[in-house]
Amino acid sequence: MRLNGRRSSNNVEDRRGRGGIGKSIGIGGGITGIVVVVLLTLFSGGNPLDIIRQAGFSDYGGQNITQNYQPTVHEEELAEFTAKILAGTEDVWTKVFNEMGMAYEPPKLVLYTGSVNSACGNATSQVGPFYCSADQTVYIDLSFFDQMERQMGAGGDFSYAYVVAHEVGHHVQNLLGQLSAAHNAMARSSERDANRISVRTELQADFYAGIWAYYDNEMFDSLEPGDIEEGINAASRIGDDYLQKQAQGYAVPDSFNHGTSAQRVRWLERGARSGDMSLGDTFSVAYEQL
Repeated sequence: MRLNGRRSSNNVEDRRGRGGIGKSIGIGGGITGIVVVVLLTLFSGGNPLDIIRQAGFSDYGGQNITQNYQPTVHEEELAEFTAKILAGTEDVWTKVFNEMGMAYEPPKLVLYTGSVNSACGNATSQVGPFYCSADQTVYIDLSFFDQMERQMGAGGDFSYAYVVAHEVGHHVQNLLGQLSAAHNAMARSSERDANRISVRTELQADFYAGIWAYYDNEMFDSLEPGDIEEGINAASRIGDDYLQKQAQGYAVPDSFNHGTSAQRVRWLERGARSGDMSLGDTFSVAYEQL
């Protein structure tokens, strides 16, 4: 991506090295290994506690977490990159919302290491990046980007930007009332139907990440050859079917809550190629046609 000369967002709060205090979100349900945890919880959105419960995670006892943190040059570069991508989402969604006759209120983004307190609960970095609608904040441990490259083969600057844009996509859903409607519907549904609503929610956030890419390139000429392909590669490696097969050798469709690889690629591409917000209604499409 071409980001030279781009501004950085002022809506970034740096909590790296502070740790979290209180009850933390831990691993349960018999799932072991940081790689599997990262894969199965990648890009969780909305209230992370809802997603974590669906994935079979549970709380473990309260504890104090302290860290001796000294950022590396690489980590500082990732922090600067993230702040520039967040600024791009602010510019893009301000434009898109203005065109819809609405005002865009940007989210805050918190950088943390290890664990963090949010209005949705306390989370560890094992949860992956997440958006909390209760405080309208995106939370990211920057080490996640390195895990994407080393453990998933999904590196590249556009892949990392896709992470940020997807979580901001959940914020867009929140502002448009789509996220609360989805959560309310999930609360009234069976586990199978709630998972399907979650899939629709995640695919729409992928679509909104594509919308950001389309307009960011239109406004700033930011995309380089291969960027969209990087995003497609990342999307293909975070589908529920792909991740479950990697983790356990087979897929269980009724347990999907983010969408298959093909679905995630399709909705990201639809937003990135069209820039048309009217094409992003994942809730009206028949589930089999997503």
